[in-house]
Amino acid sequence: MLRIAVQAKGRLYEETMNLLSEASIKLSAGKRSLLVPSKSFPVEILFLRDDDIPQAVTDGVADVGIVGENEYVEKKQQAEVIKRLGFSKCRLSLAIPKEEEYQGLGWLSGKKIATSYPTILADFLKKNAVKADIHVISGSVEIAPGIGLADAIFDIVSSGSTLISNHLKEVEVVMQSEALLIGNRHLNKEKQGILKELIFRIDAVQTAEDKKYILLNAPNDQLPEIFSILPGMKSPTVLPLAQEGWSSIHSVIEEKRFWEIIGKLKAAGAEGILVIPIEKMIL
Repeated sequence: MLRIAVQAKGRLYEETMNLLSEASIKLSAGKRSLLVPSKSFPVEILFLRDDDIPQAVTDGVADVGIVGENEYVEKKQQAEVIKRLGFSKCRLSLAIPKEEEYQGLGWLSGKKIATSYPTILADFLKKNAVKADIHVISGSVEIAPGIGLADAIFDIVSSGSTLISNHLKEVEVVMQSEALLIGNRHLNKEKQGILKELIFRIDAVQTAEDKKYILLNAPNDQLPEIFSILPGMKSPTVLPLAQEGWSSIHSVIEEKRFWEIIGKLKAAGAEGILVIPIEKMIL
């Protein structure tokens, strides 16, 4: 059985559990405990604090883990990155009071910076030859300048609304972050096999995201033009209809191009256009 460390709460927890559910990894019913086995796949989920996951995977307490890149980089553990998962995206940034005039990194010299990520911040300051005082706090970092605890903060930024509500402005983006699947470097053959199947399922779910399956009918003399509009994974599928001179065409399109493509298809003579969500896609 493969043990997966997962953040116990928060946005990353919700998105991770949605991904596992889409991959048909169902957890045992009942009140959530620290360690929960799956009833449909040979894995068990270990719920931990996000900052404990890198060490838990490195030490073998968990075989793999899903964790924010920010925590993985901060902890500098020896777990390996297996796959970038592409969700829970954010950034680690420096922010200062909005009334301050910022003209570059020199502004930070001699200042006190509050953060929950001292390692990443120290590396950044050293790289840029900036000497500043790092004040380590956990939680509510954004209030530090307002109560006189620090001159600036270094913290996670998603939408930026928290900064605005605390009268701060983002001045430097230090790193981008997303969810990572990390793993212990010494998994046995059986666990490697389970992990391979897990990655296969995740890939199938993520490949299908933002994709739509489209079916339409069109006159045969318009097929070349329609083919140029409908890029598929390789090429559209074409099936003859009972009505002579007409065919049914099947393909896959990106949702972000949906209305653009539909308009072009109608102009090219397509009729009976049907669009269906895709749950899984295996390439």
